[in-house]
Amino acid sequence: MTTHLPLDDIRVIDLTIARAGPTCVRQLADWGADVIRVEPPPDPADPGLTGSRHGCDFQHLHRNKRSLSLNLKAPGGREVLMRLVDTADVLIENMRAPVKDRLGFDFATVHERNPRLVYGSISGFGQDGPYAGRGGVDQIAQGMGGLMSVTGLPGGGPVRAGIPVADLASGLYLAVGVLVALHDRDRTGVGRWVQTSLLESMIAMMDFQAARWTIDRQIPPQEGNHHPTSVPMGCFASADGYVNIGAAGGRLLDSLCQVIGLPGLPADPRFDSAAKRSANRAELNALIAERLRARTTAEWVEALNQAGVPCGPVYRMDEVFADPQVEHLGMTEPVEHPALGRLDILRNAVRMTDGPATVRTPSPEIGADTDAVLTDLGFAREEIDQLRAQGVI
Repeated sequence: MTTHLPLDDIRVIDLTIARAGPTCVRQLADWGADVIRVEPPPDPADPGLTGSRHGCDFQHLHRNKRSLSLNLKAPGGREVLMRLVDTADVLIENMRAPVKDRLGFDFATVHERNPRLVYGSISGFGQDGPYAGRGGVDQIAQGMGGLMSVTGLPGGGPVRAGIPVADLASGLYLAVGVLVALHDRDRTGVGRWVQTSLLESMIAMMDFQAARWTIDRQIPPQEGNHHPTSVPMGCFASADGYVNIGAAGGRLLDSLCQVIGLPGLPADPRFDSAAKRSANRAELNALIAERLRARTTAEWVEALNQAGVPCGPVYRMDEVFADPQVEHLGMTEPVEHPALGRLDILRNAVRMTDGPATVRTPSPEIGADTDAVLTDLGFAREEIDQLRAQGVI
């Protein structure tokens, strides 16, 4: 094992809220960055956008960080932040575009103070333009980015995806951008302003569905649980549940049809080309579906995998973590929380040789590291006490 963490020479100021920004910061924290989460002093009446601090969502989002309690609106609060800026490599924020200007830590101000710092921003709709001042949340971006128009059963109306796709995508995209900017800073000595938005990230995540419009001028419809363009590929009912199958043509289709007892199907003139299978999708899927109802999901998964046909069950979350391959992958890592005891936290999805654990410490209690951080910045004990008496920390 290596004796260092890949990003342990990077200090990150975390000014994020909700989910998109914390998702970005979490990527950096997981790989060892010294993340200092700057958050206002606690308000018992406001549990925050991700629920209770001791709830599963907050614990999942904010592991591997330190917490500095700081009132940026109080006299002296901004100067404490700027002292922290002097020592930092990265600042991440996801407030509405005008808010950081009002509070005095916009990119221009921070860049003048520390030209090497990489400044990362996530907004709802972009830092400028007609919607720049609007608040953005994941579901709005799912609707405006096109995801809800292609999700759900045909004719059933728009459907929200079951996870916050725009939040997660924008956090991941920004993390990549920040790492790119840090690499460039090593060559130029100058940090950049890295930006994305929920809307931009959601549109980018539409990927080939977006390209169907931008290049081919096709408006993708809803296709339910079947693949939009590859046939047959989708979710079919079995005798006791559902099974996902991917066998769009060639050897895979031949193997599927052999296993389910329809060996002549690939040569049927209705289905003997990709174009015909797409045109006659409903008829083809109906023939396959009729056969799949005869056996259980486990029986089909076993038989189809033996024939080399990609397939799998449709799990509830408890079943996901009971699957032997998921157990083998070890998708959680334990931490000991001082109040909650042992917590099994989802690990980062990326692994590397000789890599460290990506979950090392639980989400901190608010202000748990305030005195240590301020001492590191050069504040004397008397100054810290005075800041606390003034309500700055």
